[in-house]
Amino acid sequence: MKIEDIIQTKKELPLSRKVIINLLYTENWISDQISSELKVYDISIQQFNVLRILKGQQGKPANLSTIQERMVSKMSNTTRLVDKLIKKDLVRRVTCETNRRKVEITITEEGNTFLDKVSPVMHSFEKKITSDLSDQELNTLNNLLNKLRS
Repeated sequence: MKIEDIIQTKKELPLSRKVIINLLYTENWISDQISSELKVYDISIQQFNVLRILKGQQGKPANLSTIQERMVSKMSNTTRLVDKLIKKDLVRRVTCETNRRKVEITITEEGNTFLDKVSPVMHSFEKKITSDLSDQELNTLNNLLNKLRS
């Protein structure tokens, strides 16, 4: 379905505006799809992102600013996300012994087990949501999005 049909406009949009609207609409559509998929596991996209960032640390702790830098959505309140994950026993916050002002975040064993369960489901979902695109189209789209941001 064309973006003009979705937003129900009859007038011809400038191409640059059409692309921006399409990107924003698609981002929201994808977020809604992912949120729906993760809802079953009682976790948000942002919380899932924090867990993947911490797992990528390979056992090394991360501080809040490191997590924030690596977040896909920079608008997220990292402290609040970490607090929610602590309540779920998926991450742990530890005060650094050598520098009491430094707070370190690590993924717990429960967090790793959770990711081991949910990551394959999300990988399958990502494949499904992009299944109408060939590998060449996915590469082209990825390259174009990278170019747009540069």
